[in-house]
Amino acid sequence: MRLGIDIGSTTVKLVVIDEKENIKYSRYERHLSNVFEKVNELIKDMYEEMGDIDLKTVITGSGGLALAKLINIKFEQEVISCSKAVEELIPDTEVAIELGGEDAKITFYGATVEQRMNGTCAGGTGAFIDQMAILLNTDAMGLNEAAKQYKIIYPIAARCGVFAKTDIQPLINEGASIPDLAASIFQAVVNQTISGLACGHVIKGNVAFLGGPLSFLSELRKAFVDTLKLKENEIIFPEDSKYFVAIGAAMLANTQPEFKLSELVKRMKEADRTSMSETKHVEPLFNDEEEYDEFISRHNRDKISRKDIKKVKGKVFLGIDAGSTTTKAALIDEDRNLLYSFYRSNQGNPVEAVKSMLYELYDQLPDEAIIANTAVTGYGESLIKAAFKADFGEIETMAHYKAAEEFLPGVDFILDIGGQDMKCMKIKDGAIYNIMLNEACSSGCGSFLETYAKSVNLDTYAFAKEALFADNPVDLGTRCTVFMNSKVKQAQKEGASIGDISAGLSYSVIKNALYKVIKLRNTEDTGKKIVVQGGTFMNDAVLRSIEQIIEKNVVRPDIAGLMGAYGCALIAQEHYVEGTRSTILNRNDLDYFHMEHSNGRCRQCENQCILTINKFSDGTKFITGNRCEKGAGGAMYSKQVPNLYDYKLRRLFDYKPLDDIQATRGTVAIPRVLNMYEDYPFWFTLFTELKFKVELSPASTKAIYNLGIDSISSDTACYPAKLVHGHIKWLVDKGHKFIFYPSLNYEENEDPTSPNHYNCPIVATYPEVIANNMDELLEENDVNFLHPFLPFDNDTRLSKELDRAFENFHIRKDEIIRAVASARKEHHRFKNDMKKQGEYAIKYARDHNKKIIILAGRPYHLDPEINHGIDKMINSFDLVVVTEDSVASMVELARPMRVLDQWMYHSRLYKAATFAGKHDDIELIQLNSFGCGLDAVTTDQVEEICNKNNKLYTVLKIDEVSNLGAAKIRVRSLKAAMEEREKNDIKVTPDNSPSKRIVFTKEMRKDYTILIPQMSPIHFNYMKEVISFCGYNAELLPPVDKNSVEEGLRYINNDACYPTIVTLGQIISALKSGKYDLDKTAVFMSQTGGGCRASNYVSLLRKALKDMDMEQIPVISFNAVGLEKNPGFKITPKMAFMLAVACVYGDLIMRVLYATRPYEKIPGTCEKLLKKWHGPIIENILHFRRKRYIKNIKEIVSDFDNVERTGEVKPKVGVVGEILVKYHPNANNDIVGTIEAEGGEAVVLDLIDFFLYGFESEKFNYEHLSGSWKVMKINEIAKNLVEMLRQPVRKPLRESKYFTEPDRIEKTADTAAEILSIGNQCGEGWLLTGEMAELIKSGVENIVCLQPFACLPNHVTGKGMMKALRKKYPKANIAAIDFDPGASDVNQLNRIKLMMSTAHKNVDKKI
Repeated sequence: MRLGIDIGSTTVKLVVIDEKENIKYSRYERHLSNVFEKVNELIKDMYEEMGDIDLKTVITGSGGLALAKLINIKFEQEVISCSKAVEELIPDTEVAIELGGEDAKITFYGATVEQRMNGTCAGGTGAFIDQMAILLNTDAMGLNEAAKQYKIIYPIAARCGVFAKTDIQPLINEGASIPDLAASIFQAVVNQTISGLACGHVIKGNVAFLGGPLSFLSELRKAFVDTLKLKENEIIFPEDSKYFVAIGAAMLANTQPEFKLSELVKRMKEADRTSMSETKHVEPLFNDEEEYDEFISRHNRDKISRKDIKKVKGKVFLGIDAGSTTTKAALIDEDRNLLYSFYRSNQGNPVEAVKSMLYELYDQLPDEAIIANTAVTGYGESLIKAAFKADFGEIETMAHYKAAEEFLPGVDFILDIGGQDMKCMKIKDGAIYNIMLNEACSSGCGSFLETYAKSVNLDTYAFAKEALFADNPVDLGTRCTVFMNSKVKQAQKEGASIGDISAGLSYSVIKNALYKVIKLRNTEDTGKKIVVQGGTFMNDAVLRSIEQIIEKNVVRPDIAGLMGAYGCALIAQEHYVEGTRSTILNRNDLDYFHMEHSNGRCRQCENQCILTINKFSDGTKFITGNRCEKGAGGAMYSKQVPNLYDYKLRRLFDYKPLDDIQATRGTVAIPRVLNMYEDYPFWFTLFTELKFKVELSPASTKAIYNLGIDSISSDTACYPAKLVHGHIKWLVDKGHKFIFYPSLNYEENEDPTSPNHYNCPIVATYPEVIANNMDELLEENDVNFLHPFLPFDNDTRLSKELDRAFENFHIRKDEIIRAVASARKEHHRFKNDMKKQGEYAIKYARDHNKKIIILAGRPYHLDPEINHGIDKMINSFDLVVVTEDSVASMVELARPMRVLDQWMYHSRLYKAATFAGKHDDIELIQLNSFGCGLDAVTTDQVEEICNKNNKLYTVLKIDEVSNLGAAKIRVRSLKAAMEEREKNDIKVTPDNSPSKRIVFTKEMRKDYTILIPQMSPIHFNYMKEVISFCGYNAELLPPVDKNSVEEGLRYINNDACYPTIVTLGQIISALKSGKYDLDKTAVFMSQTGGGCRASNYVSLLRKALKDMDMEQIPVISFNAVGLEKNPGFKITPKMAFMLAVACVYGDLIMRVLYATRPYEKIPGTCEKLLKKWHGPIIENILHFRRKRYIKNIKEIVSDFDNVERTGEVKPKVGVVGEILVKYHPNANNDIVGTIEAEGGEAVVLDLIDFFLYGFESEKFNYEHLSGSWKVMKINEIAKNLVEMLRQPVRKPLRESKYFTEPDRIEKTADTAAEILSIGNQCGEGWLLTGEMAELIKSGVENIVCLQPFACLPNHVTGKGMMKALRKKYPKANIAAIDFDPGASDVNQLNRIKLMMSTAHKNVDKKI
């Protein structure tokens, strides 16, 4: 008999099969996080039922690894187990879709088995469905039943369970029906699985549906079948689909040793569970009972004065807070005593909750008391106000502030954590001057704790109680809720108690709030008088956590959960007009009150919003779902108030194309995407002049997005990028045969004083992704997709390059030159029109005494599908909306700035902020797309400019979620704050002074210690010696540990990429260690000056130093492009030469070490050789003699070549990716060690190639872009010099038994050019694709491609090129692995194991 045990993230499956592979025994049960106990229980049950049988056993599943190690049983990667079952039982399968608790997998069966797993996100999995079911007060089966009756599908984002809640909650609050929501949730799962996992690989043919959710949920299967348009005979749904992984594991147990079942029972009994632990722990919340008692008695003092409602007479005031998950109410008398309070979960229906509250209130309220005034706040404010005829609504931030001020006069910091929203308010001069809300993420909100408590069958109170005296709270970090789920899973599997997890989550909620939402750098910033409120703080564990973390006592009112309602009641009293009474429905009206729902569509603009129409018993209606006031038939201010978003959109695209007769050269189609929102006037004019009819794709919609969903290659790209796929698909479907979409590394240079004028890496190179991921569609339809790299910043060169691009159209050169001149003229006219409109709008606002909002974003934020109508919403508050480009030219920036101002669109943001800083009546709101890496740099800088000028700063994070709830709160709060500031006569303090940096002087050189952050241990050990030898006191920082990542997260914008956080965290950690004299320390940081955000590490570090009061520390920019100069540090030719020699030595050692160590017969031999050669290498680097150099290289190769080997054949695995994550073991979780531990040999290509790639790129820039001949020649010389140094390495490697020589960079470029353009020069650019192709060609078919989460260049040249690589090299086995501080090691390891298992299979085939 064979036993397969599949331990998933939420369930355990056991299957026993006999020799003929018939199932003899099977069990499927949820483990509620107690994995060990559940497996133990199931094995005992099996023992009782089947007796002491002989078994061969394999454990599999995402949670099986630790247990398999513990009881010494073979572990097999779950996808391999599943594939085995598929190949044996349903061999006709072409694609298998398997959903589990927290994982989703798609396996494509073909020349090589290609498998995709969800990475750092568990959106759209079983756990996601459970989370959504809890929200609708049902379970997964309940959702399934409900979905059968659906009528309408709402767009819901399943990329993240949290965003989906954000989409669903307002729908619930607005009365959408459960069947519609259930069906919409299933559709969201389908969309997420297809767009997130298929990544450009079309799902077609015979499709098998496997795993628990797809077994139990017929409607989810139906949604997949409908979306994929599968025919009846293509659907494979095996009867035991939920057991497939366990069955596969049992099948794979054939080769395992056999033992009795009683032996397994014994191993479980004797196992030491504690050894399963890899989880980090933090301090307990309380050390003893005494500490707890002191804490409780201190907080019991913060109580509100109350009176008995039965004794009240006269006027009373009612406040209602209709929150996202709960409804609260408070009734006060004229002396502000609390008479009555109400706090209840909405159960998805806020109207019912308010109705029952009013019944309860009227039952208790004496006849002598009258409700004089009623105010409503919260998410459901408008609905409740309309339904129950409340007197007025108030913005919730104001309500919370009023309540806190009543409790603690002079409060200056309020933190409010609710169900899925988190607000932090800072108060200055009696007005809220800074409001921070969680934008598109609710990690660290109450509903997360609640959902988690429910999943372990406890209520929130009991769950919180468990935490108070937990001995070992788990450290869960500060990342997304779903990532946290992975960490919680890991901890549970390692035996953490519920209390440990509860305490860990409490810490995590606060860390998220403080470090992620508020981005707190220093606990002093929390002010002196702190009030915490919101239902989440009724949890004592959360309350204790904040005091522990900020090391200050805080005030938690005893009505923490009612503060919004209480503040509303106070405001109702403030606004009371003598002699009136509240219009709220009385007792009699309530009896007749009812509400009906229906759906409709607003047809008043291109958004075509789905409307939810609520009709009340008195015939009035309340309409929601619309982004503006039109759908509700409400007044739109925008008829009178200027809105430059609206104007710019029309001005951009309202060009009339030629008719078919005039268009002698035919039609060209252009997608309405990304930089076309900037450059369309140019391209329209150019093609019209050349006698083409220009066709534009229509305005973006969800439907257009869904068209292209199956070709999106990177699930973490920003929404504007994902939309491109849909636009191209639309154009192809409409029969267009010529599509033009150029790649532009640079925009036109608007400001000669800025250091550079790049486009963002996505905007610049996304056409490459389209060409390589929509290739089949374009080929099948015979489409000419023209996407050349063009020098848009140089018209002479542009004409030349267009002549080359259009050669098939036989257009004369002079025609192109004339067309370019006309196009540029029109482009400038468009820009000037925008500036004029900016002036008109400001004049209009001042003439009519209105406030102005600069809605600052990227040009493509004009797209209403991307901005979700935020401009119209701002307009509806009677505010004038202007764009950043309409005001940017009205101000000059003082340079240098703190950041390296390298991107053209962002220069405008800084100017717009500076312009706002000069005027009292102008405020700035910045739009930021989720996943935009560059905004980690820009948002900090714009905020800094605003603060410097005493302005408010508001940033709105937007993505595919169209719920504007949070944005509306921000805008209303901003408006309220502007009014308060005006009332209190607070003025701007214009300050446009340049940023001052500390320069590293010649005097400092003598006695300053220079800290060098680690990047590649092998290379940097040699390079450090060079810098010391040149007269600098250099010190290489120790390896990165988890603490330095924590420090990085505290002081660096959390949207910055992982290498930034690792590197800067390492430096910050060292500076805080007390080991260095901070007045005699400098820091070294490399800068490339390229289009990637890595060049801004220097400015991010300076900001962190300022936040830590360490501004005196100079940051030395190590760059070869003249970005910053320091008199005390120069890269002399001699130093450059020695560094190059060090680099060649480092590359050689890395190459021979990695190719030998996995095979050494006597462990430790290679390490000894490494030590032996350390001294001679350094001696030769510092005192270079060519003869000695050549001799050393020969001997090093010979020494490693002659190491005694085991003779095994192991799969070779190439490691490529972002430079820091590729070479730094701490940043990549020691990927080389992992590959070697999994029985492979790691192949990491040379570090010097990165520099050669820069040199080689200049040739393309001169030939095709605006590069100069001189720069190209200098780089060619540099390249040849490096090659001279490399030459002596080639022959010994070529003649060795085991090693290979490095490829020449020209060859790598040629190989890369077969797949993409050499114009891809952001980050690792074409080198990344070239290295992958070179590795595969040289026989290294297995590759791990490493990228920081949301690394922009890698969306294109890494993930974006994988489909093309697999197409060209069908045996390629590539795994993309995302790194970020929240990514679970288990997940990364699973992906590596999966890739390794395919690699081992392929090696076995060859043998």
